[in-house]
Amino acid sequence: MSEGAYVLRSNVTDWSDEKLWKAHIQLTQAKAAFRINKDQLCVRPIWHQRADRVQAHILVCFLAFVLWKTLEMWQQRAGLGNSPRTLLEEFARIQSHDVILPIPAQGEIRHSGPVIAPPPPKAPSPRRAIRRCVARSRPPPTR
Repeated sequence: MSEGAYVLRSNVTDWSDEKLWKAHIQLTQAKAAFRINKDQLCVRPIWHQRADRVQAHILVCFLAFVLWKTLEMWQQRAGLGNSPRTLLEEFARIQSHDVILPIPAQGEIRHSGPVIAPPPPKAPSPRRAIRRCVARSRPPPTR
């Protein structure tokens, strides 16, 4: 494997090489944050007329990004990968339902709690269907 080189060109002359590199990495991370906001969180620019609403929108976008990165770190620590999208898809399957059982003498029993919807059934793969057909068409073993 060969080593590579990275050339960073700048018009800033009074910074050290390390400081320029850190600034470049921060810029790269900021761009990645905007990509996550646009692609994963579906946050798009909104044109506000008042400054307080602009600040509130920026705060909401920032909080969404912080939550996204927190989920990503929790996933990495738990050994579950690094894609919060999979966690959010699992969370979307959780629904809350109230179960009410009427009892004539006592009124009713009420239970509230989360219910996880079962995953959708997987479509059979064409290979599996072909294997089944081949297995059925074989003659039974002779003794």
